[in-house]
Amino acid sequence: MWFGPSPVVTITNPEDIKEVFSNISVFEKVASNPLAKLLITGLIGYNGEKWLKHRRIINPAFHLEKLKLMLPAFYESCNEMVKKCVRLVNENESGCCEMDMSPFFQTMTSDVISRTAFGSSYEEGQQIFQLQSEQVLLTLKVLRSVYIPGWRFVPTKLNRRLKEIEKEIQVLVRGIIHKREKASKAREAPSGDLLDILLESNRREIKDSGDNKDMGMSIEDVIKECKLFYVAGQETISGLLNWTIVLLCKHPNWQSRAREEVFQVFGNQTPDYDGLNRLKLVSMILYEVLRLYPSTPVLTRVVAKDTKLGNLRLPVGTRVGIPVIMIQQDSQLWGEDAKEFKPQRFSEGISKATKNQGSYVPFAWGPRICPGQNFALLEAKMALSLILQNFSFELSPSYAHAPFSVLTLRPQHGTHVILRKL
Repeated sequence: MWFGPSPVVTITNPEDIKEVFSNISVFEKVASNPLAKLLITGLIGYNGEKWLKHRRIINPAFHLEKLKLMLPAFYESCNEMVKKCVRLVNENESGCCEMDMSPFFQTMTSDVISRTAFGSSYEEGQQIFQLQSEQVLLTLKVLRSVYIPGWRFVPTKLNRRLKEIEKEIQVLVRGIIHKREKASKAREAPSGDLLDILLESNRREIKDSGDNKDMGMSIEDVIKECKLFYVAGQETISGLLNWTIVLLCKHPNWQSRAREEVFQVFGNQTPDYDGLNRLKLVSMILYEVLRLYPSTPVLTRVVAKDTKLGNLRLPVGTRVGIPVIMIQQDSQLWGEDAKEFKPQRFSEGISKATKNQGSYVPFAWGPRICPGQNFALLEAKMALSLILQNFSFELSPSYAHAPFSVLTLRPQHGTHVILRKL
């Protein structure tokens, strides 16, 4: 098919998909339009040496040992959400309450990012993410209209506000970074949050290159990565939790089994890191949700130099589309029950379920696999464990199933459920 002036080839063969994700020097990320760059920025949009440098600097922030230290922040944010839900249920004499969980998940995931990215500057982090939330909403208004190639910021009221928000975010993040740099020079103890880890990794990169600052990230680069933390962390994880609640409402037997596992591992105690890693059924459920409702339904790459893919010859500039949601529900790859919710298909792990094919790619695959996937799954497990410890839930009659994709795959009309306190 053609996307404006660009030819697009859609591929579904798992071996071809693995080749596209593996050969990142030939199959590069597509440049975003100017508007999308306000939100989708940083590592996710880079290619070549710049991507390699940023990935190397960012990776330490998502090592498992670092994630383990972030668990109290996960718990605090998730527990605040659960307490709000408990209060709403208790206010109702019937012992249950109908509510839309979608805004609760959005607030919770934003709060987690504020705590983990800017722990010692939490209040400033909240200001940044409130501005970012406004920026997302305004940008989505424009993205829902038809995008015209060559689009530029014309001085409309909405576009002026987008520019103002961007400046405010830059000033706030820059201020936090300067404070951290001063604290580092004064040899104060680091906060241990994502920003500190990122800045320390950046300093090490510069030092290892003989104090060549060009080998590290600029402040502008760091600001972009902080913004990416927000969009990737908030949008992706809130979507995963929404779809998980929907599917556990539709399949109460799996909801009961997951709750039983959570109580078996934790009882009524606070979930801990080792216990979360022992939640086999909960992990299977999350894998299956990501299979049926991946955050990004379609991934696109562009051919950087003439190449051959399978029996296709692809010239420079050709786009390659990978329809993740279609591949992950392909009956030829997954069996006749491919469109059904069956977490047991992951009982022996992802590799056994997929037979090592490139047929399960919710976080992409190969060198560019999402570095934050363990962060996302750990946060989702924490939130789901606390919800299952406190509530049973079912879909409200007002729930309307309407998945739609803007930035990520989300429920268009919210996630309306009936919560019952256990």
